[in-house]
Amino acid sequence: MAHDFSDFDFIIQPGWNNSGTDHWQSHWQKVLGATRVDNHEWHTPQLDDWLAALNAAVDAATRPVIVIAHSLGCATVAHYAARHGNKLAGALLVAPADVERASAPPPLQPFAPLPPLALPFPARVVASDSDPFSLPLRSARMAALWQCPVAWLHDAGHINVASGHTTWAAGLQQLAWLADDVRAVRHLAAG
Repeated sequence: MAHDFSDFDFIIQPGWNNSGTDHWQSHWQKVLGATRVDNHEWHTPQLDDWLAALNAAVDAATRPVIVIAHSLGCATVAHYAARHGNKLAGALLVAPADVERASAPPPLQPFAPLPPLALPFPARVVASDSDPFSLPLRSARMAALWQCPVAWLHDAGHINVASGHTTWAAGLQQLAWLADDVRAVRHLAAG
């Protein structure tokens, strides 16, 4: 089924170490004509640098922006929302990494703690019940903190290439539902 996404600009916010050419984010970037955030340092991420790069991508957009984030990118969006929430129309947050866990790698620790606030725009979390970087309870806690619905994928790992998520065409339905949520909120605000 074809989806109409023509009324939005999409920004791809990868996680730690970026998303490779086979990753669903790279496929979606082509399909959607999306912009990828141009982080200067993917391997030793610095929160302020990542926020500045996301902000630059948002400022370059000409239509309402929906961010498509994966892993550490989800934490980036949460911090961005705390500083610039009114600049985003929505966010799809896939496999959010638990940056607050005791075993979080040192490069992820500058992204903890997450800001304790609801996202001020429509968002959806897509989480896996077998994500090695976020236990289901923690993924559910993040969705509750952000006050957005969560869709659970069974045994989907980190929803990345290693777990078989390359083109991930089924995920585009989640994006379509989010786009509908954004349109509904914008319609109410305009009415």
